Amino acid sequence: MSPAPLIAAIDDPLTLRHGSAQALADALADARARSLGLFDAFEALLPRGLEVPYHDDINPPRWELGHVTWFEESWIARNPLRGRWRAAGPDTARGTSCLPKADALFDSSHVAHARRWHLELPNAQHTRHYARQVRERTLALLHAAGRDGNDDDDDAHYFFRLVLAHEDMHAEAATYTMQHLALPVTQALRACAPAAQRLVGELEVPGGAFTLGSAQAGFAFDNELGAHDAELAPFEIDRAPVPWGRFLPFVEAGGYDDKRWWSDAGWTWRRKHSPGWPRYLRRDTDAGWQRASFGEWLALDLALPAMHLTQHEAMAWCAFSGRRLPSEAEWECAATTLSNTDECFEWGQVWEWTASAFAPYPGFAPHPYRDYSAPWFDGRPVLRGASFATAPRLKHARFRNYFPAERNDIFAGFRSCAV
Repeated sequence: MSPAPLIAAIDDPLTLRHGSAQALADALADARARSLGLFDAFEALLPRGLEVPYHDDINPPRWELGHVTWFEESWIARNPLRGRWRAAGPDTARGTSCLPKADALFDSSHVAHARRWHLELPNAQHTRHYARQVRERTLALLHAAGRDGNDDDDDAHYFFRLVLAHEDMHAEAATYTMQHLALPVTQALRACAPAAQRLVGELEVPGGAFTLGSAQAGFAFDNELGAHDAELAPFEIDRAPVPWGRFLPFVEAGGYDDKRWWSDAGWTWRRKHSPGWPRYLRRDTDAGWQRASFGEWLALDLALPAMHLTQHEAMAWCAFSGRRLPSEAEWECAATTLSNTDECFEWGQVWEWTASAFAPYPGFAPHPYRDYSAPWFDGRPVLRGASFATAPRLKHARFRNYFPAERNDIFAGFRSCAV
């Protein structure tokens, strides 16, 4: 077997979860460069000073960057317990922000989504200045922790890792906004086009006892912890997410107009919100199927993974095709046991809907950022994997994503299992 390719430290998932202070500092710089690159692109492309129309699924760009900066400052520079994360919490008394009224502007736990369009936000120049001030303080504190002999101390680095992950997640969300607004995004911002899939067919997984979740070692998200045994029956799972070449026959056979393939919730969504085909797709009389990609209509490559699909659409295709969605335990089992190389189980181009509801693992205990997981144990489904717009360092086989079943703005598709 040929050796695995080297991964730059800033892109390595181990940097996020276990890396040294210097690797973490480099990754933080990389994340900030991406955030500012997106912000610059919004400023250059949007009229009227970064203003965007209200929509449930996006945030105003100035609020997005301000919130990322506020989150960083709140959990690191303003947090007296930043080196003892288990003792910290949302009610820990914070120091003063370097931006007046920052808590009233950017605390997502208390600033309702609709209000974000009506706040007196700092202008672009002041927002960048706030981001620069906070990041300088963050890096100074990170290096100070290393000088204090804490270079490999997971407790001392917990909030720095959380801030890095949080910024990476918001950069991907800003990329969804770029797609929603039909704005061009460059390769330099890591929103390159998805790649055609290389693998076809199914894998047979023998089942048996499988340990689901992460053990407490280094950094892990609270919803991953509580590793426990799951007994899996043997199953067959797609080697790669379902491509457009497999999904479109459902569309062309009138599947969007046939109630028998849809759940009750899915049919309600279809009638209210879907034109009868996937979002960001159209059929040109002469050119055939096309997809919208950041403001440009492109010929649809049938080998690309189908994306911008709701869980409702994924489940309807499965019913039509005599297939089913995998559980998240089946997905994680296949990803962790069959993809030491990506020759067997291909993932990372699209987030993948599963059949599992987002729920706590046994013994769940929320981490200091209480709003990360616990408020969302409401029946919404789990997605696994990552998308082409996800920062590589977030691409971890045990990472659990979660969105309402009707979301189709995210880069989400699915793979299927034999019934």
